[in-house]
Amino acid sequence: MLRLTVSTHAPPDRAILIGVYATTTDADRRLDELDSLVRAARAEPVHRIVQRRPHNVAEDRPLNPATYVGSGKVEEIAEAVAEHHGKVVVFDHELSPAQVRELETRFACRVVDRSEVILDIFATRARSRQAKLQVELAQLQYTAPRLRGMWSHLARQAGQSGGGGIATRGPGEKQLEIDRRIVQKRILHLKRQIAEIDARKERQVSARAAQSWGVGLVGYTNAGKSTLLNALTKADAFAENMLFATLDTVSRRWEVQPGVAIPLSDTVGFVRDLPHHLVTGFRSTLAEALHASLLLHVVDASHPDAIEQVQVVQEVLADLEVPEHRVLGVLNKVDELEDPDVLRELRWLLPDAIAISAITGEGLAELARTVAERRAGEWQSVWVDIPHAEGRLVALVNERGEILSEAWDGDGWHAEIRVPRSVLPELRDVLRDGK
Repeated sequence: MLRLTVSTHAPPDRAILIGVYATTTDADRRLDELDSLVRAARAEPVHRIVQRRPHNVAEDRPLNPATYVGSGKVEEIAEAVAEHHGKVVVFDHELSPAQVRELETRFACRVVDRSEVILDIFATRARSRQAKLQVELAQLQYTAPRLRGMWSHLARQAGQSGGGGIATRGPGEKQLEIDRRIVQKRILHLKRQIAEIDARKERQVSARAAQSWGVGLVGYTNAGKSTLLNALTKADAFAENMLFATLDTVSRRWEVQPGVAIPLSDTVGFVRDLPHHLVTGFRSTLAEALHASLLLHVVDASHPDAIEQVQVVQEVLADLEVPEHRVLGVLNKVDELEDPDVLRELRWLLPDAIAISAITGEGLAELARTVAERRAGEWQSVWVDIPHAEGRLVALVNERGEILSEAWDGDGWHAEIRVPRSVLPELRDVLRDGK
């Protein structure tokens, strides 16, 4: 199923990268990202081939329905495979099962598309049971339509053995039906398991969100979210200069001001053309961050494609129905930025964005102040009076909010507290019932 994964003891597969773009600028930056993806999947890019897309051909349409690229490019790619001893050809586009079969016949090597590379990376990075189930489901949903190609060689062998017609269907056709049933059964089983985990996690996340004001980190993969989490919380979460370093949610306490600590959550990053099955499958994993009261959209301001990456994340957040007012831009890696005009362009896309460096610490104090102000604006101070007999409600108030001042007398406990506005109705009802 995993087409790129190799043994750690074997040399990496030599990969030929293919892209079809309208301009040379598109080719350079998009193939650079595909190069990073392929390396993250433990293969070695050795050659690139680009075909210019005519302006009258839409980006999501192939130049040739059978081979995606034109016939001349097919020959050029085949020659490159032979010259560079390529083991796999990687397209920076979604290929149909028929196109993969035809191209593998022409090139005599494996052919994969961008989605399959990303699925392979996720499979190698998944650590928790939930992440592993989500990745397996996405892989099976991707693989299911492609099963016919896997068994076509058996069908051809059966046809060559002589005869035809009734009762002469090849073992490939029989095996295909068996495989389809096995895959569909496994998909249903995985969906049930994931649904149970999702429901349990949704309840847990919703309960925590209702009880406290928290912050989530979102952004393009490798924007520095994990490094920022470590810098803000003095944690030791795994942070590495690689794509999709984090798949599972990591949560830590962040002291935004003395005596005020809030939960800060980091999870999987986004990328251009992220496979739909992965977005759907990781919705519950993203819930930990997306249910937060405030989302910090972390941007690698030094990246040459920073503007496009911002737009990609904004599109994903819109698909996930995250309101814009809950998102605050954080322009990371400004210590590596050479052109100040880039910051102005990014601030146009992300108004009120804060420039920082998670490595040097620049801007982190301003970020903490801004988050503390956002939090204060969404909390409200109230007075509570609780009789001695209802001491259990004092613990509830402590859990839901912060105590600003308190006093005990003969009537009970009297305090000024601050709580999120969202929990005020629930707190009033509980206190009223308790009395």
